[in-house]
Order: sequence, then structure tokens, then C-alpha cells
Amino acid sequence: MSPLLVATIFVLVGLVLLIWSADRFVYGASSIARNLNISPMIIGLTIVAMGSSAPEIMVSATAAWQGRLDTAVGNALGSNITNILLVIGATALLKPIAVASMTIKREFPLLILVTLLGYLFLADQSLTRAEGALFLGGFVLFLVLMVYWGKHAPPDDPLLTEYQAELPPPTPTWQATVWLVLGLALLLASSQLLVHGAVTIASHFGMSDLLIGLTIIAIGTSLPELAASLIGILKGEDDLALGNIIGSNIFNILAVLGVGTIIAPGVIDAAAAGRDSYVMMAATLALLLMSLRLGKLRRINRVEGCILLMAFIGYQYLLFSS
Repeated sequence: MSPLLVATIFVLVGLVLLIWSADRFVYGASSIARNLNISPMIIGLTIVAMGSSAPEIMVSATAAWQGRLDTAVGNALGSNITNILLVIGATALLKPIAVASMTIKREFPLLILVTLLGYLFLADQSLTRAEGALFLGGFVLFLVLMVYWGKHAPPDDPLLTEYQAELPPPTPTWQATVWLVLGLALLLASSQLLVHGAVTIASHFGMSDLLIGLTIIAIGTSLPELAASLIGILKGEDDLALGNIIGSNIFNILAVLGVGTIIAPGVIDAAAAGRDSYVMMAATLALLLMSLRLGKLRRINRVEGCILLMAFIGYQYLLFSS
């Protein structure tokens, strides 16, 4: 077989294993937390949210370990852009997304703040270990805040009901631990497989490390969010579908960028500090305006979903045409 075909197989197998292992990791961690009588809200806001970003974190760490910081940065920025423009766009096109949970409304200012922080750190076209440490420190603070909000969430918060419905069935702790360890091990192995295949494809077609992170890797690692959001909206779990994306985007900046920067700080592609950061900020602001409009029904409608999808297609065209 040709090296290109082998690399393509590596990418496809890596993506499938990455998605499956992330699901098993979340299943094991959630089951253990449930056995420890941790509330469904806290499990959803922390463990499930972390699990949805686990593929991005592992891929970022693997790429950075290989000295490919631009791939790690592209993965983080591209995943956030894909989550909003593609995932929310496709979900809203399928069915309008209602925004009712107070917890989600509280997360929006954090998302804006974290997105702005990411832009500011990227603006000088370099990332330092000190900035990586600040990212990871913010990640820890965010987890603490999520635990606090989970403990003090109103009993009628629709997000609480939706998280309860999504909890795994009762599972013995030993079995949950096996799934947790197996999921984590496969996350690491599949991320290495994915990065190796993606880099080979990028080299064959003359693509930059940044571009491969923004496209193949970012879209691939966002597939779990797309599936979860589409299933959630069909089940009437609107807040869960939107909340997963907001939490994932915050995690992508703080944890994914943080891990990559700690491992391999250095100079980054100028396009990431300019074009891609601007697109990420614009997409985040558009999501905020669509979700929290004042004086109207808080709902992302099908027209807005179509606009987001068209923006995603336009962005992909911009990437490959430039």
C-alpha cells in the first residue's frame, strides 16, 4: 500500500478509537462518581465536559510532544470554530435550540473571557510556559467554579434533569475502573495514531502543521460533540446540547492550549494569531448574541443555524484557498 493510503487508514482508525475511548473514559469516570454519590449536575459539568474535550487534549499533547505546537494550536482554535459553526449550526438547523438553564447563562461570560484571553496570549505570535501555566490555572479554577455551581444549582434547572437522564446505569466500581483505565490508555494510543497519519497526509499535500490541526484533526475530534448535540436535541435536551459545546470550548482554550504550551512553548504561525483567532472570536460572539438576545425568546433558530453552517463552509474555503 502507498504511504498516503496507510496514513489515511491511520487517521480513520485513530478517529474511531479516539471517539470510542473517550466515551469509555467518560462512562468509567461518571460511574465511579455516581457510586461516590456525587450529584449528576457536578458529574455533567466536570467529568462529562472533560470527556468531550479529552480527544483534543490528548491530540494536542501528542502533537506538542513531537514539536508540532502549530498543530496543537490549530486543534484548539479549529475545534472551537467547528463546535460553534458546524455543530451548533447543524443542530439548530435540525431543530431550534432553546436556552433555559441559568447555569448555561452563567457560563457565557466565562466563554467570552476565556476566548479573549486566548486571543491576547496568541497575539504576539508566541506562547510561553508561563502562559501555559496560566491557562492550566484557569482550567483548575473553572472546574472549582463548576463544582460550586453544580452544588448550588436550583432544583428546577432543566440542565439537572437532562444530566440525570444521561447518567450511565449502575455499574460496579471495579468494572467502571477498568473502563476508565482502558479508555485513558486507548485515548493516548489513538491520538498518536491520528497525529502520525495526519502529519503524513499534510506532508504529502504540502499542508502546514496549523492547517492540518484546523481541518482534519479539529473536525475529527469534534465529531463526538456533533453526535451528542444532534442526539440531545432530538431527545429534547436543548440545554445539554448547548452546554456541552460551551464547556468544551472553554476546556479547549484552557486545557488543550495549556497542555500544548507547557510541553512545547515557542513561536506560532502568524495566521493562528490573526485570521483564526478572529474567526474564533467572531463565532463565539455570534453564538452569544443568538442565545441571549434580550426581550425575545432565547432560541437559536433554523435561519441562524443555516448562517452558522454557511460561515463554516466559507471558513473552510478560506483556509484551503489561501
